[in-house]
Parts: sequence; structure tokens; C-alpha cells
Amino acid sequence: MERTFAAVLFDMDGTLVDSTRAIERCWTTWAVEHGVSGEALLRAHGHGRPAPEIVADLVGPEAAAAAAARILELEVGDVDGVVQLPGVGDLLAGLPPRRWALVTSCSAPLADARRHAAGLAEPSVLVTFDDVVRGKPAPDCFLLGAQRLGLDPADCLVVEDAPAGLAAARAAGCATLAVRTTHPEGPLDADLVVPLLSAVRVREEGEGLRVVLV
Repeated sequence: MERTFAAVLFDMDGTLVDSTRAIERCWTTWAVEHGVSGEALLRAHGHGRPAPEIVADLVGPEAAAAAAARILELEVGDVDGVVQLPGVGDLLAGLPPRRWALVTSCSAPLADARRHAAGLAEPSVLVTFDDVVRGKPAPDCFLLGAQRLGLDPADCLVVEDAPAGLAAARAAGCATLAVRTTHPEGPLDADLVVPLLSAVRVREEGEGLRVVLV
């Protein structure tokens, strides 16, 4: 990438941590309990969308609150196999604490459960679905992440794995780096696309941060 950035805003699931098996187990259990077919679940579950929005699409507004509470209970209680993705530890260790944030579609309890299970470094700024009115692909979460760092979103780089998250980042005015963890094939609308974060390093350069391929 030809420019430097003031900070990096990271998505979590599929970007920093692999939670795929836990997600599949929990949503399969939830779908069986609520009489939702696998086909309907697959259509509604576009990766990167907040769980309460997915649930509302599947069970309707009257049952949404109880159904959302149930999927949260299942997911917080099942973090077996949630691990860091390759390259994440080295990348975060090289970033100054006030130069990165974690911005996730998870609720706060689930974000805490998964990042602790994976042993992620403690972010100085954490934005969850509980902090915003609209989830991804709306830009609210990344706008708030930049605000909490005291920065202009245009000076931030967003690292994402999902089309919904990339759309949110673009709408916020951020530059984008996509990893091909959940979408190994097909187009991803980002400024730079890499297979894993082990393919890049972020180094300090003057007053900014620069992304370099390794």
C-alpha cells in the first residue's frame, strides 16, 4: 500500500481469530431449537452481520429478543477451538497500543469470551455491536472506533474478512485490507487482499503506520 495510516481497526472473527467450528456448533443447535432449516439459516447468516439482526430475520420481531438471548448464551458458553489465526500475534505485538482497535459485530460478552479464549492482546479501544445502533454493513462501528482513538476515519485502515465489514469500512471512509479466511475465492472489494495476516507486517514510519508484504 502506497500510503501510511494513523491506526488500524481490526474485525475479530475470521480476521484475528478462527471461531468457525464454535459458530457452526452453536447456530446448528439454535436452528434445531427454533425450527429453522439449514437453508434458511445459510441465507440469513451472511458472515459479518450481527447475531440479533440474523435472528430477527429468521424468527420475526416478536420472538427476536428471546431467540437472540439464546444464541448469545450458546456462543458465550462454547469457545472450544477458538484460536488466533496465523500471523496475528506478531502483527499485534508490533503495533503501539493506541494505534489499533478491535471492532466486532459480536456483543460485548461474546467478544470478551472469544478474544480471551484466543489469547488476543488487550485492545486500547473495543467496539462491539452493543455500542452502535446499526451493525455492519452500516459504517457506525468503524466511525466509533476511529472516534474513540481520536482520529479521522479517513486516516484509518480497516482489516476485515467479510463483504459486510468491507462495505462498512468503505462507507466510513476508511482504507481496507481483506484476508481470505472466510472467502477464499471470488472478489473482495478492498484496497489490498491477502490470504492471511501472516502475509503482512505493519511498521512505524514517521508519524504513521505502513503495511508491507512479507
